[in-house]
Amino acid sequence: MNDTSFSLDQYQIHPRNIIRNAPPSALYEEALTYEPDATISSTGALIVSSYEKTGRSPKDKRIVEYPEIMEDVWWGDINMGMDEETFMIARGRAVDYLNTCERVYVIDGFAGWDPKYRLKIRIIATRPYHALFMHNMLIRPTAEELANYGEPDYVIFNAGRFPANPLTKHMTSRTSVELSFKRKEFVILGTEYAGEMKKGVFTIMNYIMPKQGILSMHSSANVGKSGDVAVFFGLSGTGKTTLSADPKRQLIGDDEHCWTDDGIFNIEGGCYAKCINLSEDKEPDIYRAIRFGTVLENVDYDQETSVVDYDGTSQTENTRASYPIEFILNAKIPCIGGHPQNIIFLTCDAFGVLPPVSKLNPAQAMYHFISGYTAKVAGTEMGVTEPEATFSACFGAAFMVWHPSKYAELLANRIEQNGTSVWLVNTGWSGGGFGEGERMSLSYTRAIIDAILDGSLKNSPSAYNDLFEFEVPTACPNVPDEIMQPKKTWSDGNAYDQAALKLAKMFKENFKQFESGSSQEIIQAGPNVA
Repeated sequence: MNDTSFSLDQYQIHPRNIIRNAPPSALYEEALTYEPDATISSTGALIVSSYEKTGRSPKDKRIVEYPEIMEDVWWGDINMGMDEETFMIARGRAVDYLNTCERVYVIDGFAGWDPKYRLKIRIIATRPYHALFMHNMLIRPTAEELANYGEPDYVIFNAGRFPANPLTKHMTSRTSVELSFKRKEFVILGTEYAGEMKKGVFTIMNYIMPKQGILSMHSSANVGKSGDVAVFFGLSGTGKTTLSADPKRQLIGDDEHCWTDDGIFNIEGGCYAKCINLSEDKEPDIYRAIRFGTVLENVDYDQETSVVDYDGTSQTENTRASYPIEFILNAKIPCIGGHPQNIIFLTCDAFGVLPPVSKLNPAQAMYHFISGYTAKVAGTEMGVTEPEATFSACFGAAFMVWHPSKYAELLANRIEQNGTSVWLVNTGWSGGGFGEGERMSLSYTRAIIDAILDGSLKNSPSAYNDLFEFEVPTACPNVPDEIMQPKKTWSDGNAYDQAALKLAKMFKENFKQFESGSSQEIIQAGPNVA
């Protein structure tokens, strides 16, 4: 299994053993031998822990500043800069640690299913779990492709077991996640959470693809029997994974895609699904995908039977499963589709204000894409005692490198060129806000999605929403008519009007930061609070 013909000399890394692109069975053996807490679940998945960090560390992420990219990057709280000298100090720290390790794991794979645009990504890590994770999440090369792999386009040095020095310039903690577009290198220190590698690749694609006129998207996608493609945007908790997993349609991907002149392609070779409260009844595809080859991260389980407790949160609520996309029975391989006929923005409106579905015109589509609205509810985070609006540009601001208007312009062009319909679907509350109303029935939301995809909702009667200024379908098969217009579900119409105006003002206030980069048409496509 040790690849003696392969070396990491070009990175000044000289471990005694290099395990390159080992199969899952070998990585299981490595994990059970060298990772003290690794075990096998009752269904055959590898259970591991990421220890202290059980989620991403966005405040510790940095991008190296150099003249060629200064005007490209959307600098600020999301894309924070650092100088190259400090990057090299952190890189040297990672390399030094990798040189102390007896065993180093290398995964060479691809990002992007379309061969015209795919990148060669190399992962250098110290944990078998990280190697298996990226074996799942990257597109796995054939034996011939691996033999002719050559040099990678980007390298990720995962030395997450070793801390950053918080006294170093630009460092804010013992965790550091750093990207250099000039050196084409990504360095991880002080966090063993595997999702940092996955999102590091996505961040790289989010810079490179728009530079070529290609839209990168934080979205899921599926395709029907007639070849009709649907793309779902949505933040955590809105139903992006659940609603794109449709037994009547093939899954193209659950999280990251690109839209080219030819259509869309999945960036990833696998899925990274949340496991909290997972059940076979609610999420049968994901539940059945958790088998040999799957990584289960930070889950609770019975020590004697190795049966996983998906409701357990002793380590984190952010429990995860990583598996190859082929583990989803109705996955479309290769993960490529045509141009989307429908784009669906998913929002979980905990104020109970937005209709269950609204039809957006092109300017409104841009406004709501840039806004990226959803809401947190009480109990989801410490200190959240009432519904709290959350805006994340492009439904994934944490991974966007360019200004959101760049992605919005690319989306607008694609929509116009292909006549794509755009819908805003609320999977949140009805009949009142959180604590008064009820969460929208999943069966109603699925019926709405079905009506969008089969084209019937286009011909539905509609009403004009004076405040948000979009068309609201008033009838949908298998959905009660009163559900379609939210004010009718509230017992107090005046209370609805006040809650709606409050949310509309939140939209307007949030969008002020984007006005300088947006056209008047897009700015005026927001709520009318005059």
